[in-house]
Amino acid sequence: MNSKILSIAVPCYNSQAYMEKCINSLLEGGEEVEIIIVDDGSAKDDTAAIADGYAEKYPTIVKAVHQENGGHGEAVNTGLANATGAFFKVVDSDDWVDKKAYRKLLDIMKKSLADDDKLDMLISNFVYDRHDENGDVLRQKSIDYRKTLPRGRFFSWKEIGKFQTGHYLLMHAVIYRTSLLKGINLTLPKHTFYVDNIYVYKPFPYVRVMYYLDVDFYMYYTGREDQSVNQQVMMKRIDQQDRVNRIIFDAFDLEKISNKKLRSYLYSYLQIMCTVTTVHYALI
Repeated sequence: MNSKILSIAVPCYNSQAYMEKCINSLLEGGEEVEIIIVDDGSAKDDTAAIADGYAEKYPTIVKAVHQENGGHGEAVNTGLANATGAFFKVVDSDDWVDKKAYRKLLDIMKKSLADDDKLDMLISNFVYDRHDENGDVLRQKSIDYRKTLPRGRFFSWKEIGKFQTGHYLLMHAVIYRTSLLKGINLTLPKHTFYVDNIYVYKPFPYVRVMYYLDVDFYMYYTGREDQSVNQQVMMKRIDQQDRVNRIIFDAFDLEKISNKKLRSYLYSYLQIMCTVTTVHYALI
């Protein structure tokens, strides 16, 4: 068994203002996890120094990796390249995790490794945590999969139901087996936003066994004007949305996906991505 159950990549770019809240929440995993802080060429603040400080204080848990700026996708690539844990998770530096749910998810991973080591993807809920410009909470909305996925047991794509609109499997919801991602040589493009869509598309045909734990684990912070999901920002980066769509479209021949439910899900996901891009083109 791997000495570390879970590797967590934390892409950081000028993240001084919020990265400590993120990392402190991840430290609750203790020696069972490794936290890989990827400083993606930060130059405007003390991100690099903060990362090094954590690595010095928690040398058996935290790794600090510094690189030239390559964008979110390249930071994920670096995190995966440095991962030694049995499972792999990405947590963005302005987000954080729920401590109780964290422990439950680690227990599922440990159980799988101890029993038959068959789990490819672990799924949990995430929460849209919207704040105003002063940092006050405006709204919290949990995205769950209770109507779509079997709960509390292992299952395959054959057993899934129909996904509700807006309840697709995003990066925030999934934890992969590390060897699966490395085995397919998953590589996200550099200097490109919205690559998280590739992250939750390309590996899916290789996922055989899943487990859904109905807990609110990932707290997804929204509300900053400079966030990539801000509508005005998305419209300015329409070319990058289009680039990601093309990469997904060319990833594999959907007609050759033998499982009908998986094929239907992938078609639906690609369709919603293209629809969003088309709407933004119309608004320009």
